[in-house]
Amino acid sequence: MIYLGIDVASEKHDCCILDQKKRILSSFTFANSAEGFSLFLKTVTQFASPENMRVGLEATGIYGTNLCEFLRRNGIQVTTLNPLLIKNSIKGTTLRKTKTDKTDAKHIASFLVQEAPQPDLPVSYHTSELKSLVRLRFKTVQERSKAQVQARGVLEVLFPEFKLYFSDVFGAAASAVLCEYPSAKAISSVRLDTLSSLIRTASRGRCGRAKAEALKSAAKNSIGTCSPAMEFKLKLLFERIQLFSKQITALEAEIKKIMVAIDSPITSIPGISWTLGAIILAEVGNINRFSNPAKLLSFAGLEPSINDSGKAVGSRGTMVKRGSPYLRWALLQAARTVPRFSVTFALYFQKKQAENKHYCVASSHCAKKLIRVIYSILNKNTKFIDNYSLTST
Repeated sequence: MIYLGIDVASEKHDCCILDQKKRILSSFTFANSAEGFSLFLKTVTQFASPENMRVGLEATGIYGTNLCEFLRRNGIQVTTLNPLLIKNSIKGTTLRKTKTDKTDAKHIASFLVQEAPQPDLPVSYHTSELKSLVRLRFKTVQERSKAQVQARGVLEVLFPEFKLYFSDVFGAAASAVLCEYPSAKAISSVRLDTLSSLIRTASRGRCGRAKAEALKSAAKNSIGTCSPAMEFKLKLLFERIQLFSKQITALEAEIKKIMVAIDSPITSIPGISWTLGAIILAEVGNINRFSNPAKLLSFAGLEPSINDSGKAVGSRGTMVKRGSPYLRWALLQAARTVPRFSVTFALYFQKKQAENKHYCVASSHCAKKLIRVIYSILNKNTKFIDNYSLTST
């Protein structure tokens, strides 16, 4: 058996090959290309056959994706490692501050020999597709939120009274007005009939002339600043927000198609939508990677930290917040929505609050219970039964 540690980069990868006694058999660099992959395969097969190799690399992003697929196609088992494990392993073996790609590859190979982590289990095509979509959606929502914060700031300068006349400044009617007339001066100058027609069309008849009259009156007496540059900025920000919203809607439609196709039991839990269910499935991957719910809890970063040393009694602290931030976010969101629709979780949440738990603490307990339920239904591929007497543990 030989052990290969690979330090991944965008244009090239560094590889170190060790035997079972941690002796270096070879160390080389190969390009992140078809020629480089062929060179890698030709080099490593001189030392062992594919079934007698173990390859390890850090889970550091997209640069190792093609390499992992290439290795699996050629029958080589791959283990993706948490970079924090490798970092702590290096600290535990040397006091020197030498860090190069070649030394990192050697430490990864050494970690494989010493710790013998399990190879990655295969992940279905649908799960891989979901992971790409839900992460893009997550980032797009974040970008839209940033644009909304910026837009609110600019609006406070141009027309601070505007928000008093619309419950949502990013709603259809408000957005239509601000895209056309992005300041108090512009709104006060427009004809009343034109403004009321715009509001009526955008709100689908829910608002009209009365809203336009009130808005024009407020605009005439506004303390807002007149700035063409700020007006132009606000227009661009609203166009960006609308584009992000359109993309999010399209992403959610694609996510729903995949979720309908796989018909996962996770959506049988009341309060877990297509989107939340997709995020959880995508981040969990193959449920068989986890031998028990506690390991899934650790992967989500929801386990409490423990401080126990000497005579000091171990105490449980805050969440470690390591692992997948996407999974942790989805579980905490679900822990707030599921108790509103599920009798099982509603009673469990009430029980925690009766123990004088803070709302957020009670929600975190619901998230942990949710992990146990998700682990069970995915392992057994059975739907959730909303019966507190059967699932109260």
